[in-house]
Amino acid sequence: MHGVNDPTVEQAIQAYVKLMRASRSVVNRVEPLVGAQGLTLTQLGVLEGILHKGPMTHRELGRKVLTSAGNMTDVVDKLEGRGLVRRVRAAADRRQVRVELTEAGQELIEGLFPRHAEDIARAMAGLDPAELGQLGGLLRKLGIAAAHMTEEASLAGVEGEH
Repeated sequence: MHGVNDPTVEQAIQAYVKLMRASRSVVNRVEPLVGAQGLTLTQLGVLEGILHKGPMTHRELGRKVLTSAGNMTDVVDKLEGRGLVRRVRAAADRRQVRVELTEAGQELIEGLFPRHAEDIARAMAGLDPAELGQLGGLLRKLGIAAAHMTEEASLAGVEGEH
């Protein structure tokens, strides 16, 4: 086990702080355009996900936008209340509900997403294309490793209860 004075721990903390600061800076850059449409970034993620992947269940949407099932229900409720999405029950299995765009939702996200993508590109313009590729690869590697450790810890916790 590593101690707080371990150089690896110190490097990890410094990298974490930089990651969080950079993330906040990018979010602060892209949030105003989305907010001007009365949307949160999570709501935008739901609309964008359905636009590009087609109708999805709450669970699929939650995985796509990295939010909890409870929060996803609230997000979809709000989008549905604005007439941007609708819930559709599958004919074969009435328990299965997919969320799809309405015409108004389709119009909104088709107009907004290209501007949002440009905003992201401007926010990330401090890196050249090769650096963006390298960053993407490193973040993917980090995400997979962290998720794997979380799964292991979760399994250890379940096994430890018996």
